Amino acid sequence: MERVNQTSSVSEFILLGLSSRPEDQKPLFALFFIMYVVTIVGNVLIILAICSDTQLQTPMYFFLSILSFIDVCYTTTIVPKMLVNFLSKKKSISYAECMTQMYFFLAFANTESYLLAAMAIDRYVAICDPFHYVTTMSCHRCVLLVTFSCSISHLHSLLLVLLINRLLFCDSNIIHHFLCDINPLLKLSCSSTLVNEIVINTEGLVTLVSPFICVIISYLRILLVVLKIPSAAGKYKAFSTCGSHVTMVTLFYGSII
Repeated sequence: MERVNQTSSVSEFILLGLSSRPEDQKPLFALFFIMYVVTIVGNVLIILAICSDTQLQTPMYFFLSILSFIDVCYTTTIVPKMLVNFLSKKKSISYAECMTQMYFFLAFANTESYLLAAMAIDRYVAICDPFHYVTTMSCHRCVLLVTFSCSISHLHSLLLVLLINRLLFCDSNIIHHFLCDINPLLKLSCSSTLVNEIVINTEGLVTLVSPFICVIISYLRILLVVLKIPSAAGKYKAFSTCGSHVTMVTLFYGSII
């Protein structure tokens, strides 16, 4: 009963956002609103283009359409609340909203990571084993890869949110961030965060690093195969099929790093 009373003392958090200066709020709102609209429209156009063109009905573009959809969900989890706070004097978020935002933020971010790994596997099979590509990357296996990516990410997110939910927040409720993330909340807790830190540094690290290692191994194998191609034109053709994926991987993991 004591724990419940302590926990309920914090019913909401204050998100300080990117700037506390009043004159910055409207320019920031305009900037992020434009970026949000461009992101949504761009991803929706990608999905529509893939669905409407029969020539794009391949595993690589199937993964790309799912990635675009997840990117829409991921962005929508964060930006609308941030836009509201830019124009609001009280930049608050309820406890339930905070936990919900953190759950979906972590789930969608990790799903993107695993989908990039699935796309790396697709490129590996296409270049290193082209004669068995159709059977290896069948529709059934592609769906299984997407299902695994979503399942492992949501389970990982659920675990972290449940561990955060057991903490006590009985002092400050000010989050020095524009969203509910793990580290800012751990800093606010007035109870022991040892279990959370152990899980983050073990299970969390494995979950985050595993798809990245998969991407690295896939491209090392691709590089070894491509280097054996005698003609420069053949090497260029092989590498060109990986260009868009390498760009996405660089942007995703580069921003994390």
